[in-house]
Amino acid sequence: MTLAWKRKLFMVGGWVFLVLGVLGLFLPFLQGILFLLVGLILLAKAQPRFRLLKMRLKKRYPKYAAAFEAAEERAARFGQGKFNNFLKNRKKKN
Repeated sequence: MTLAWKRKLFMVGGWVFLVLGVLGLFLPFLQGILFLLVGLILLAKAQPRFRLLKMRLKKRYPKYAAAFEAAEERAARFGQGKFNNFLKNRKKKN
């Protein structure tokens, strides 16, 4: 997967999660804040403007910055392990 495809995938996924997050703020069965944070993390990987927003939020709310970074790191490890194993198994089948 090329870097351009990854960036596009992060952008599409990030915007989908942001829309779900906004809907979740008004609908009781969706976790709005959670979806907003996931969308922000994905968009921060693809666009500098969102990366700057994420840095500003960490600076403004230092109490939550450590928990945010820990969650981001866990998600990255989870994604790398599961996604890489999926790709390796798929390549072996072909």
